[in-house]
Amino acid sequence: MLLLGVACSNSKKEAVVLSEPPPQISVEDLFKNSEKSSFRISPDGTYIAYRAPYKNRMNIHVQKIDSDSVVRVTHSEDRGINGYFWASNDRLVYLKDKGGNENFHLFAVDKNGENEKDLTPFEGVRAQIIDDLENKPTEMIIGLNKRIPQIFDPYLIDIETGKMKMLYENPGNITGWVTDHDGSIRMAMVTNGVDQTILYRPTENDAFKEVITTNFRETLNPQFFDFDNGHVIYAVSSLGRDKAAVVKYDLMENKEVEVIFVHDEVDAGGISYSNKRKVPTAITYTTTKMQRKFLDPEYEELYNTFTDKIGKNNEYYIASSNKEEDVFLIYAGNDKTRGTYYTYDHKTKEVKHLADLSPWLNEEHLADMKPIKYTSRDGLTIHGYLTLPKGKEAKNLPVVINPHGGPWARDNWGFNPEVQLLANRGYAVLQMNFRGSTGYGKEFWESSFKKWGQEMQNDITDGTKWLIDQGIADPERIAIYGGSYGGYATLAGITNTPELYAAAVDYVGVSNIFTWMNAIPPYWEPYREMIYEMVGDPNTIDSVMMKANSPVYHVDKIKAALFIAQGANDPRVVQAESDQMVEALKKNGVTVQYMLKEDEGHGFYNEENRFDFYNAMTEFLDENMKEKQKEIKT
Repeated sequence: MLLLGVACSNSKKEAVVLSEPPPQISVEDLFKNSEKSSFRISPDGTYIAYRAPYKNRMNIHVQKIDSDSVVRVTHSEDRGINGYFWASNDRLVYLKDKGGNENFHLFAVDKNGENEKDLTPFEGVRAQIIDDLENKPTEMIIGLNKRIPQIFDPYLIDIETGKMKMLYENPGNITGWVTDHDGSIRMAMVTNGVDQTILYRPTENDAFKEVITTNFRETLNPQFFDFDNGHVIYAVSSLGRDKAAVVKYDLMENKEVEVIFVHDEVDAGGISYSNKRKVPTAITYTTTKMQRKFLDPEYEELYNTFTDKIGKNNEYYIASSNKEEDVFLIYAGNDKTRGTYYTYDHKTKEVKHLADLSPWLNEEHLADMKPIKYTSRDGLTIHGYLTLPKGKEAKNLPVVINPHGGPWARDNWGFNPEVQLLANRGYAVLQMNFRGSTGYGKEFWESSFKKWGQEMQNDITDGTKWLIDQGIADPERIAIYGGSYGGYATLAGITNTPELYAAAVDYVGVSNIFTWMNAIPPYWEPYREMIYEMVGDPNTIDSVMMKANSPVYHVDKIKAALFIAQGANDPRVVQAESDQMVEALKKNGVTVQYMLKEDEGHGFYNEENRFDFYNAMTEFLDENMKEKQKEIKT
């Protein structure tokens, strides 16, 4: 397979230029709020809701499906609204935190903008949605850590009045709840930190009983009950296999009764179903792009219609449908567009354009994200994506290495404004799914355990050297940038291999594994022992390894220019992680550029802060790469 004339393997090929460089795209155009996004249709199919800017914050707007008249139903000015949905034909609910602290409150508002109410007005409490109770329009089941910060109790809440009733008192070890199709809590997930137990009860009047206990390394992840609401569930399971499969599992017999789908190379993802027709519809999984295994001919026909009428070079998903499942809102997107929403009438098969998320962006000016793979020094195949600047020869380019966060997550094909910004500025961007990245099986995931800054970092280094060997990267002009764990990998990169990188940008990244562990949010506490197994136990000999791989203790090795960005309210990687890194560098006589935003958390959400960060980042990279270029010429 060739990538712009460059072989996507470990051999070298001659590069070619395929087009002229595009005009420069502003940070504001790439990172400003979408014109309209997150469309949802009401259960009766008569109204559409969406998010749109109001005073630079994303707020919920509602309009009748056959009208141009729009009502803005929320008025948030401090922070935009992200997740929301229709709770009934007349009322919407949404989650909102304060300044990025992730203590989300649940709000409800009528479709005409009246009767807005904070349903969970508790300080320092986080709300989570367990079941929206589709067939009970005035009620929902939510989880609150109001009683004990480390755990969540399930409550039945009236979304009109806010009146709540606790459905079950969490004994202290339950970390998840599963309802059946009638909204009854029938399963509970229990952990002691490293072992996970599934509890089941036939009815809400019965006591929970243990079904199965597994180490966290093996998963049986319930998706939903079979449609008779009996004792068989659909689940994603890695029990006894490397690649997770979608199965049917009998909770009474404690056994797998059917394997529905398993892939040879990657894990199966989730499984969807039709609530109206009571049938499973499709299973998703991701190779280089998202794929579907269709289980239902009607659902497959629906997706084939999207592909035929909209185009093949997109990924599609159903954003919303009415209760009758005859009107759908469809999202279509790819690597060079933020995406477009369409309406689809299932009866007439008609597809209509609804809205572009960023109509001001010209797809022809954006760069292709191409799948690649390379081999690590110890023989693992590492998959990733390479985005080359458009209109430039793929040879001797300045490069930004961009490891993902998580670290137990993965990069995917699709529109990434960070990548497009860097490519538009002339940088090649390499994203790699280093060991531990999810979706590639249990063995690949487990190979990352207690390997922060070690083999995990080697995979990133090996990708960088692969680009050099390909002739794509100028070895003197390589930067590394990442957020969260990617920020840790950035700091580890410039301390482990200081000669490799000319510049580095750490965005809300871990600098000290010890202090990061000590400051985890209270609701992560049930998983502490699991974190110890995956990262390291500071109370054992692991502490030697953890100190050796905490960048804050090795600032004397840093040669690269460094820019650090942090949100003051971050509950996951607290401000102290960046503060101590900056302080250690100053003590070592090194100047570091530091951006701290007082109204942000784990990543910058407010539009003006995104503009500040990405403008500063590109200026920083350009300045330090140009300095390197001057050194080369002289």
